[in-house]
Amino acid sequence: MSTDPKPVSARLRTGAPEMHAAFAAFNQAVLGSDTALDRRTKELIAVAVALTTQCPGCLDAHSAAAAEAGATHEELAEVVHVAAALRAGGAIYHGAAHTMRAVRESEH
Repeated sequence: MSTDPKPVSARLRTGAPEMHAAFAAFNQAVLGSDTALDRRTKELIAVAVALTTQCPGCLDAHSAAAAEAGATHEELAEVVHVAAALRAGGAIYHGAAHTMRAVRESEH
């Protein structure tokens, strides 16, 4: 499966051009320049989110954009581990909150 979003994006653009343009403008406003967060930081956050949502196209695009914005090998490696910790933390929380509740309820 290709992770190149361009063919899919082109199909979306022709199918819903106004919505696609609005999303592109929003995306540019959020990620396109330094604001309270600089572009490097925004792209590192985007990489972490893309890792947790497991979006291959997002991972490719935002990893490249992070590197272009000055993110280092070490920063990108650390982002991978931050995202992994959050995914694992979610599993621990849901296990404690939901799975263990089922066991407690069956014991009564």
